[in-house]
Amino acid sequence: MKLDAIHEPISEAEASDSPSADVHLLDVLIILSRCRRFIGVFTLSAALLAVIFVLVVPSNYTATTTVMPPQQNTSMSSALLGQLSGSSALASVAGAGLGLKNPNDVYVSLFQSRTIEDSMVQRFGLKDRYKKKRDSDARSAFEKHTTVALGAKDGLIRISATDGDPKEAADIANGYVEEFKKLSATLAISEASRRRIFFEQQLLEAKENLTTAEETLKHTEQSTGVLQIDSQARSLIESAANLRAQVVAKEVQLQGMRSYATEDNPDVVTAEQQLAALKAQLAKLAGTDQDSGADFIVPKGKVPEAGMEYLRRLRDVKYYETISELIAKQFEIAKLDEARQGSIIQVVDVAVTPDKRSFPKRTVTIILVALIAFVVACGWAIFAAGMQRMIKDPTERQRIDALRATFR
Repeated sequence: MKLDAIHEPISEAEASDSPSADVHLLDVLIILSRCRRFIGVFTLSAALLAVIFVLVVPSNYTATTTVMPPQQNTSMSSALLGQLSGSSALASVAGAGLGLKNPNDVYVSLFQSRTIEDSMVQRFGLKDRYKKKRDSDARSAFEKHTTVALGAKDGLIRISATDGDPKEAADIANGYVEEFKKLSATLAISEASRRRIFFEQQLLEAKENLTTAEETLKHTEQSTGVLQIDSQARSLIESAANLRAQVVAKEVQLQGMRSYATEDNPDVVTAEQQLAALKAQLAKLAGTDQDSGADFIVPKGKVPEAGMEYLRRLRDVKYYETISELIAKQFEIAKLDEARQGSIIQVVDVAVTPDKRSFPKRTVTIILVALIAFVVACGWAIFAAGMQRMIKDPTERQRIDALRATFR
């Protein structure tokens, strides 16, 4: 590109000016005016190259889905447990929050876990799509094409997927959420979910014990022929079984509390004191303070041997019935809390097929390239004019020649 306009002869007044003299705005405008042809051609050429670039480069589309993570609300268990007879002692466990410093960050990390990324790579065949041979390379490419961001103000998680096919971009964004739901179904994330799983395991064990006790009682009835016992003995059996059940329920409560609290925790101390009081009452009823599960005192002179066997089996049935009832209440309350908090994320905005490209931004790119080219052309014109003025000055010319000599 010719730069004749830059090297036009300057007037004697301009030549007489020292290069160190102040540069006025009019001087700059005069130089730019003389070089307007060069500046215009350079700017238009750069803009034309930008147009070719944005037309040749493949277009990418970005689809975004917005989800709301489970809200860690205050548990309703304490209020409900206070209204349930025989189980109010467990309210401290139900109302105790295991807590997370920033629970929403956990969900963002789970979205970016290797398990979910591998599932996405296999589901959409991304190894072939990204032309990668190894799973690690496919995961890296997938991470470059997707973003998971947590909103600082609204707390919502936004999952964006970029692809050359707009429909495929929307499918990947929605599939990302679906794979997360599959993973979260196997994890206990929230405090209510952890309590539900704990009490569910305890309830299954209690039901198995109750079934075994009922079968044993049935065989005892068939072998002894005893079907009824004295009402006083039955009352004694039921009272003792209820006490034993409360002791075991209290021990289950302490086991759950010790998973997140220390021995100095006020709730733990209170529960231990209540457990000691229950054991003391059971020891008085059982006739010994060494074994709370010992046979209850029944006048053996009034109950035949077959009746004693029946009483033992009936005692076990009543005991496991009470245990199952108490733990079932805790299990149902934990399920209510889990439903209230939400065990999985909720989709706010489903990703739809984008109708505008996300890259390249054609208009913005062309304008930006043209602006940069205009600034560069103006700077070059001013620099060339300054060099011409320095060459006309003998002193500056000697310095320029000395600088050239150093490079030679």
